[in-house]
Amino acid sequence: MAFFTDPEITVMTKLLEIVYISIGLICIYTAFKNLNDKQNPSPIGTAVFWGSIGVVIAFGRWIPDMINGLLVMAMSAMAIFRLVKGGSDNSPSAEETHANFEKTGLKIFIPALSIGVFSLIFALIGWNALVGTGFGVIVAIVIMFLFSRKNTPKVFLDDAARFLSIVGPTSMLPLLLAVLGSIFTLAGVGDIIADIAGRFIPQGNVNIGIIVYALGMVLFTMIMGNAYAAITVMTVGIGAPFALNYGADPVLTVMVALTCGYCGTLLTPMAANFNIVPVAILDMKDKMGVIKNQVLPAIFMIVFQIMYMIILNKAV
Repeated sequence: MAFFTDPEITVMTKLLEIVYISIGLICIYTAFKNLNDKQNPSPIGTAVFWGSIGVVIAFGRWIPDMINGLLVMAMSAMAIFRLVKGGSDNSPSAEETHANFEKTGLKIFIPALSIGVFSLIFALIGWNALVGTGFGVIVAIVIMFLFSRKNTPKVFLDDAARFLSIVGPTSMLPLLLAVLGSIFTLAGVGDIIADIAGRFIPQGNVNIGIIVYALGMVLFTMIMGNAYAAITVMTVGIGAPFALNYGADPVLTVMVALTCGYCGTLLTPMAANFNIVPVAILDMKDKMGVIKNQVLPAIFMIVFQIMYMIILNKAV
């Protein structure tokens, strides 16, 4: 493809596209696996869902926008009408899991840590962190293969498909929320928020501006499910006009405001990848169990971070 031979496109961009293609192909594999699964009560709907996602993620760059839109609509329709189901569960038995633990022990955490380590290394040296994550996954697979020769490529593919099937349509929520955040920004939601907030926030009081900015990040993140989706809207609507314009340090204030948004992440089911996916994977009885255990830490952190911003902004 011309994309991969174009000298004006950076190597990191090309590698990132390979990561997306790999993710898309795994989704397509999940579609075929569920389509051929006789235990799946809705094989066609499940296959359409994962196949549509896979094609968009892997090849969306080269597909006309109209086709991409139709695929997203097909994906959404399958989820809306509850036609995405899980099939046969090929997870290892408790005895097999225990035997594997006895053999591997705590070394099992090495592959998982390698993903985060390489993502951090790539980010620190100025490369794309997502590419680092993909590279870390490859390293993790190699390490797992060294642990046991039974870990063939098919085992990894089947486990990836199994976990995607367990999570189901919820796995797409973070992507959709991030897109919604961009739409809100383009639609001028930040300006509307600024107009409303201007009626209640005393002008010139940077401390009140910081408090409203931080709490707004928490609340809007709870709505959006993603602090990155909320930060642009809230910075345009509250951060810039009521804190930064009155002398708050922009780097300090915006950076900590983003972490304030993460406190909202701890408190909302909209943050599906943090609070709903673990419930599905662990088959927890209490669907809000993860969130309930995060309420007190979230409250403590938001109070601490607001005080931190106010104190340090007085010092700078």
